[in-house]
Amino acid sequence: MLRALLLLMLSGLVPALSQAAIETRTVEYQQGDTRLVGYLAYPKEAKGPLPGVLVVHEWMGLNDYAKRRADQLAELGYVAFAADIYGDGKIAANAKEAGALAGQYKKDRALLRARTAAGLATLKAQPGVAQDQIAAIGYCFGGMAVLELARSGADLAGVVSFHGGLDTATPQDAKNIRAKVLALHGADDPYVPADQIAAFEQEMRTAGVDWQLIAYGGAVHGFTNPAHGSDNSKGAAYNAAADARSWAAMQQFFTELFAKGS
Repeated sequence: MLRALLLLMLSGLVPALSQAAIETRTVEYQQGDTRLVGYLAYPKEAKGPLPGVLVVHEWMGLNDYAKRRADQLAELGYVAFAADIYGDGKIAANAKEAGALAGQYKKDRALLRARTAAGLATLKAQPGVAQDQIAAIGYCFGGMAVLELARSGADLAGVVSFHGGLDTATPQDAKNIRAKVLALHGADDPYVPADQIAAFEQEMRTAGVDWQLIAYGGAVHGFTNPAHGSDNSKGAAYNAAADARSWAAMQQFFTELFAKGS
């Protein structure tokens, strides 16, 4: 029991005593004619420009899980903005609807990039954000989204994909990547097969990207979200150890990205 609690504290799902008080609010913004409803979280007692982190949700939409991740980032001292890719704060009612919503953007990567870029622009427009210290993270569907954002040439210090799709229809676009890339992957993820991983690695090498891929043994898809349950045979399941380790890997990555003088 104690070990499980420690893992949850490491992952941020149980508050730590040292976490900063935060402020949160809803932010409406636009992409073309579409109204988007994002979620902003930032330290309450912030002083001076702070690094900003864009958060992109799983396939269900901008729900409490993505917002909690934004809160965690704010508690660590970042200005975090959870983007709304689907529009109007749409949250899927079930997996079938989520598949249809996510599928639209998987097929139309230009639209996915545009929606994610709109979230990035909104984050950068917030007061107190250090313009040269911006990163983006995403979960599952959101991991795919932030990688596509990087491939578009967005001005980012780094991107982190948590159990995200690694495939793309335009691997040649990796030449546009300006960010450092960290992919955090479940080694037993049935939705991201070995050939997709190999193609991603080759894409990164060919483009000369500064990249890392960490695979967590025993973890499948969605390993950071307790809502997925614990049955690996379903293809998506929570793994407390992989959750804690991947969150720690992200924090180390951010320390590298945002270190003074880097």
